[in-house]
Amino acid sequence: MENIIAAVLQTITATIAAFGYWGIGAGMAIESACIPLPSEVILPFGGYLVSTGRLEFWATVLAGTLGGTLGSIIAYLVGLWGGRPFLKKYGRYVFFSEKEFAAAERWFNRYGEFTVFFTRLLPVIRTFISLPAGIANMPFWRFVVYTFLGSLPWSIALVYAGQVLGSNWEALAPLFHRFDAVIGVAILALLFFYLWHRQHRS
Repeated sequence: MENIIAAVLQTITATIAAFGYWGIGAGMAIESACIPLPSEVILPFGGYLVSTGRLEFWATVLAGTLGGTLGSIIAYLVGLWGGRPFLKKYGRYVFFSEKEFAAAERWFNRYGEFTVFFTRLLPVIRTFISLPAGIANMPFWRFVVYTFLGSLPWSIALVYAGQVLGSNWEALAPLFHRFDAVIGVAILALLFFYLWHRQHRS
């Protein structure tokens, strides 16, 4: 299994090294379309290439953000046009995780459309939140705006981390996952503050 993971990571980095911004955009699009390519590898490696001078920081961030937004649109359309029956029938062919989808759906049903923004900052769920948004027929352009704005800080943070770490960028992925719970608590706190503030204003 470790050999398979290593081969996948090597393929990702080789593709990005060969195609630059296009490779980063494509990788993030695939990840956001619910196919498990880790953005914790794609973006930090892009940051490493920034540190070597091969790529430019903001162009790398934009490539990752636009790619993530495009992939999310694809997942949104799958949810909109195919719905839950389509996912149950064909999801297994693209490593679709029904467990992760169920978690994302609970978030969306509980907190509404703004969840699309907040969960773009949350590992794992960020990948699947587009599906329930499509199933719920969330207004398309609002979905695109929330997705882009949520994807932007994620891209900035991981590209910057890769740039700072340089050739040690690979250390980021396992370290990042250790803080999943902390990040989740922080996102929940921000979400509850937003809901409280909106209710207080109304």
